[in-house]
Amino acid sequence: MKPLKPEQAHPIGHYRPLALLGEGAMGQVFLCLGQDGRVAAVKQIHPSFSRDEGFRTRFTHEVQASRRVSGAYTAAVMDADPEAEAPWLASVYVAGPSLRDAIDAAGPLPVSSMRRLIAGLAVALSDVHRAGLIHRDLKPGNVLLTSDGPRVIDFGIARAAEGAEFTSTGTVVGSPAYMSPEQAEGHDLTAASDMFSLGALLVMAATGQGPFTGTTAAQTLYNVVHEPPTVDGVPAEIRPMIEACLARDPAARPTPQQLLDMVGPLDREGPMWPQAVQQLIQAQEAEVRTVLALPPPEPPAPPAKRRWPAVTGILAALAGVITLSLVQGLAPTEGIAIEPETRESPSEALTVDRLRTIDACQLLDGVELGDLTLEASPYSLSAHQCRFGESGSYGSAVTLALGATVDPSRMVSTGEQVAGLDVLTSQHDIGGCTNAVALPSDQQYGIELSVMSDDEHGLCEHLNRAMDIVIDELRVDPPVRDVPENSATRTDVCSLVDREAIAEIAGVVQTVSPDGLDQCSWRSVRGHGLAQVTLAPENTHGEDRDTEQIRLGDVPAQQRGMAGTCTVEWQHRTFEEQADDSLGPLVEIVRVTYSPNGDGNACRPARAVAEATLAEFPPAER
Repeated sequence: MKPLKPEQAHPIGHYRPLALLGEGAMGQVFLCLGQDGRVAAVKQIHPSFSRDEGFRTRFTHEVQASRRVSGAYTAAVMDADPEAEAPWLASVYVAGPSLRDAIDAAGPLPVSSMRRLIAGLAVALSDVHRAGLIHRDLKPGNVLLTSDGPRVIDFGIARAAEGAEFTSTGTVVGSPAYMSPEQAEGHDLTAASDMFSLGALLVMAATGQGPFTGTTAAQTLYNVVHEPPTVDGVPAEIRPMIEACLARDPAARPTPQQLLDMVGPLDREGPMWPQAVQQLIQAQEAEVRTVLALPPPEPPAPPAKRRWPAVTGILAALAGVITLSLVQGLAPTEGIAIEPETRESPSEALTVDRLRTIDACQLLDGVELGDLTLEASPYSLSAHQCRFGESGSYGSAVTLALGATVDPSRMVSTGEQVAGLDVLTSQHDIGGCTNAVALPSDQQYGIELSVMSDDEHGLCEHLNRAMDIVIDELRVDPPVRDVPENSATRTDVCSLVDREAIAEIAGVVQTVSPDGLDQCSWRSVRGHGLAQVTLAPENTHGEDRDTEQIRLGDVPAQQRGMAGTCTVEWQHRTFEEQADDSLGPLVEIVRVTYSPNGDGNACRPARAVAEATLAEFPPAER
């Protein structure tokens, strides 16, 4: 990152340059501030390209395709102007060294980091290819390492540059050490070419040296086409998947999804990157914060006004605070990336423990979906769910469930992603729909949005946008419900199922399975039951005339038997918030239901199970 020269401070479209990130054969990349306050990396193309109308046509096509690429591991294109005097492309900025810089500073990556790198790049290429693009220039300089994973940048730009008037006839744009054999020979490319480049890139990340690097560019290209890759030093745990990518026959290379399957489940324990790489990321994040705190550089005024000395003073101040970047600077022309630094990664933000603390009713309240403004219903009485409708009504409405149990066998993929997470959907038999994403930390749980049969506002068409809003809030500034540690709403209900106690009451427990964050079902030899936590207005709790007042030790409770099933429930504690002015504050209710297999008294074992469950709860106000 370097201070701007006066002539570089002119606005680029709607973006105001703050500093120079780097420059290369195709142009310069600037750290910019958009009109909406977002920080962007803007690549301004070299004037030599702008004189070629063929380049502008290709650039327009590639920009349009690039805007279709979205995901956790790619650089989202924000804006572009192919018709500008100097064409430009803007992407949201995030701090992170290039893979090349990271390896130079910290050495080859350990296996744990390599597996995360492979998985992230496989997902990124899947997103690029789904948009109909081939990257064509996947190299260590076009991969950034950030605090929550790798980022692939500059997809589509190499294609736009091919055939420009100032390049030689037959010239192939790309990096020799990371080209596929078919690219080096100038053949038509498929997505498999990117997989070969990925394999070469991964060898460099694991060993510090590319598999085909020669003493000259010509020798390197010869090695790519004719010589077997050098993979000595690649750890045995990851060598098979890298060698598969480096297959000579494009048809023999894995697809991104097949490579992801080869990686398998990732261990989320431990740091994502080595400490030296983390320090690079942190230093660059601090550097950007410093630049943003400075007065933005002013472009030169008309010569008659002679304001250059003032501009020079600002530039001198800027140079003084970012000298660290001369050694540990951001990637040069590769410095396009995504996401503001305040956004947590999905794996950190979307955990079961985190979702237990969130106030679901704040996440979509006031959001406009289609022609409907959502309002949270005061009768949303689950701690982890909320119903949103017009004026809080029960007409056309969306129900949000945090930590819902996700069953992929009953849903199909939409082919779309939110924050890098696949969106699943199902259509209801009586109308309506459900969309869900599984939590990256625990795939059996997820975030679910449902529209009931009355969908007069066409809300099903807007569920992906609603999901994006929900996940973004959870990653940036989640609305936390102010509840104490001993709140029943923060409890893992399945952990309260005492198998030994239930076995004495209803026979050996065969299965225990969660149903969302607030209830857990179990099945035993002689019956089955359900334990759940819910909320209720205090004025309505216990008013059912069919309810019998009982005690579980010193805790007052209610018991209700009906049709071979018995339910026992008790109040755990009182919330300060209110469901509605007329209903009073909410209370936490713990409910245990038992149904024997066949005839028999259900309430006696239900009470025994309730007592065993109560004993497992943290103590609360009585």
